[in-house]
Amino acid sequence: MKVTLPFALAATLALGSCASIVSKSRYPVAINSVPVGADVTVTNRAGKEVFAGKVPTAVMLKSGAGFFKKEIYTLTFKKAGYADRQMTLEANLNGWYFGNIVFGGLIGMLIVDPATGAMYRIAQRDVQGVMAESAQGSILFKNDGLSIISTEDVPADLRDKMVPIEK
Repeated sequence: MKVTLPFALAATLALGSCASIVSKSRYPVAINSVPVGADVTVTNRAGKEVFAGKVPTAVMLKSGAGFFKKEIYTLTFKKAGYADRQMTLEANLNGWYFGNIVFGGLIGMLIVDPATGAMYRIAQRDVQGVMAESAQGSILFKNDGLSIISTEDVPADLRDKMVPIEK
């Protein structure tokens, strides 16, 4: 059977999908922290851990979480002496997805790109978790659950509830 140019072109337009061809469904994301060397855990929208390690690092993250579902990641940074930090990284709609109107057709728009996750993209390629020093850094004495800290480290909304202790 001889394949003709019009048949090949029609098959490409019918079975192709614009975002899947031009774009991708996995994206590299560089992760760093201030201070350097924090532990980071990346979980997807289903709560499944997809990465755990020390920063700086780079990970490949999927942009789709299922059929017509974008992926949303939670990054948790931890380091001794610093308050934990959580950040959200969310995929958004890929502009190439709308190329299906002209090139990919209904199959690309309703099946291929949504199934592969290529209809979404992760635009943020660099993530930096800036962590604040925890109040634990200013503890002067700690024994059996008693902590003495500076009044400046007490949150403002709790300062008015403090009661002085007299001898």
